[in-house]
Amino acid sequence: MNIDRRDFLKVALAGATTALTAGSAVARPPRELPPDAVGILYDATLCIGCKACEVACKTTNALPRETDPALEQAKGVQDIWDASRDLDSRTLNKIKAYAQGTAAVKDRDHDGYSFIKRACMHCVDPNCVSACPVRALTKDPVTGIVGYNPDACIGCRYCQLACPFNIPKFQYDKPFPRIVKCEMCRHLQAKGEIPACCAACPTGASLFGRVSDLLEEGHRRLSFKPGEHQDYPIHSLDSGKGRSAEVRGYYPHLYGETETGGTQCLLLAGVPFENLGLPPLGPESSARLSETIQHSLYQGLVAPTLLLGGLVYTVYRRTEAERHDDPGAPTAIKEERRHD
Repeated sequence: MNIDRRDFLKVALAGATTALTAGSAVARPPRELPPDAVGILYDATLCIGCKACEVACKTTNALPRETDPALEQAKGVQDIWDASRDLDSRTLNKIKAYAQGTAAVKDRDHDGYSFIKRACMHCVDPNCVSACPVRALTKDPVTGIVGYNPDACIGCRYCQLACPFNIPKFQYDKPFPRIVKCEMCRHLQAKGEIPACCAACPTGASLFGRVSDLLEEGHRRLSFKPGEHQDYPIHSLDSGKGRSAEVRGYYPHLYGETETGGTQCLLLAGVPFENLGLPPLGPESSARLSETIQHSLYQGLVAPTLLLGGLVYTVYRRTEAERHDDPGAPTAIKEERRHD
């Protein structure tokens, strides 16, 4: 018994129609930022590229160090440390550099350079959480931190495809791999401490605090005029520690305030964010629509069940038709007759 393309397309079309009508694919309301949500404000104009935050992150999260086998072989020395080129399964936090022209002046777009921090943005309405079919990724209702549960993960990597910032990484080199991403040192916060990257930053470029307060701080800095001296808190907004620094000038936008529904990690820089590798995103999270479509398709397994039922019915109908054509002939003989 064979199912030709026409019959298959009929069943597929019926299944698609059923799927589309299985539920309402209307965008749900956007998720709201929890009142006590915490986050990080990264100010690229204060960053000196020391990468102390990278070292602290690896130490705190017990991540393996980076080595350079080629350099070790060339120098005849083992355990030469190196830095990763980008986020990977062993790197949750990365400081990268942007350079243009002669790169002579910091925080200037023309013939200048800038640093940028790469880590999980902890979106207010995260696509990764919406895409995960087993709730291995969840958003804390109090802190807003997007956390990961390896025991629930099935390794589908949908979160990687869903994230607009390309943050989650997969341990391809492990026999029992996990998804790896920054969780804002929630194990430290549970003990009353702040994220390691903020605690290690000597200039206040990475600043911890409540998101509502960080938004105010970000807009305060956007009002600064280049050349004037201002006070900047370091480590956290309520640390009581700070330093005075000359304002280098800001690109007039607080990245993360509105992008993809808002993020809990906010960014300031002296050059356009597109130049720093950050995508230009609209004010709404795509999870609002994709989640309702996904949940409508699989709610109660109605659509998959009907599609399977359609395939079973098509197989049964074709089998019965062949039997009526020649009840006593084996299937192979029927195929030969059909081709004669």
